[in-house]
Amino acid sequence: MSQASTQPNTQPKLIIHGGAGSSLQGKGGVAAVRALLSGIVEQVYQRLLAGASAQEAVVLGCRLLEDEPRFNAGTGSVLQSDGQIRMSASLMDGSAQRFSGTINVSRIQNPIELAAFLQTQSDRVLSDVGSAELARELALPIYNPLTDLRLNEWIEERKDNFSKRSMAATIAEVEAGSRSDSAGRGTIGVVALDQQGRVAAGTSTGGKGFERIGRVSDSATPAGNYATAHAGVSCTGIGEDILDECLAAKIVIRVDDGLGLAAAFEKSMAEAADRGRDLGAIGLDATGAIAWGKTSEVLLAAYHNGTTLGDTLELPDGLQVGSC
Repeated sequence: MSQASTQPNTQPKLIIHGGAGSSLQGKGGVAAVRALLSGIVEQVYQRLLAGASAQEAVVLGCRLLEDEPRFNAGTGSVLQSDGQIRMSASLMDGSAQRFSGTINVSRIQNPIELAAFLQTQSDRVLSDVGSAELARELALPIYNPLTDLRLNEWIEERKDNFSKRSMAATIAEVEAGSRSDSAGRGTIGVVALDQQGRVAAGTSTGGKGFERIGRVSDSATPAGNYATAHAGVSCTGIGEDILDECLAAKIVIRVDDGLGLAAAFEKSMAEAADRGRDLGAIGLDATGAIAWGKTSEVLLAAYHNGTTLGDTLELPDGLQVGSC
């Protein structure tokens, strides 16, 4: 496939996600999540119509999602085994094919802001110490993203020394609304196409929850977030499963090699399902096609196709792939 070129007056497109899982009850139910995601899509899409670049739209969308405590990114991030919050985020500008990210950063409100700043730097992916130093250099205010829900989750897990809880107990708590279902699979992400035909993707997460100190999420790697001039993808789900599939890069590269976006999702998701992966992904391409796929029960995604809003909140359980 030849290199795509930016085209003025392209109809903007947008898709976002707030994670994957097995229930929406811990987030207030379908209606509440739909209203929340739709509101963010509308706000970001208006910026695209006003001439914002794909990268600017992605950063705005990620910030809005990071600020929503229902999702495991920014405010509302899960705690690791030592009771600390460490967040990761990445941004990829498809037109420049430039990746940047921050890994295991603490005490800031919007990790995506560090990833955005690093787009202009020669060192573009920083770990915890480097990210903390950069936050100080940028004079970002110290911020505590902890919520009561996340603290209570950690306290309950600590009672059992972070041993795996029974699936029945976890499901019962989620359905009762006393426990959210994003630990282990919580991520937020945005993929945008702007009026110049440029694609960008961003992904942010609070991590797996209760994990070993130093564990690295997929969200700040090309496995979880990737874009070229032809397409962009953001992933969610079990980070190790996404890394094993190198999912975002795999889907995008298949589009680069000439496969249609929907077909690239179908092939990649079928492979992931065959290997028992628990994950989801959203994406769009430079022609304006939008696609999504999941092997998890629920994918919290919403999109604007240039005409109408839509979402994936009520897809059937298990392997599903869609496009518009």
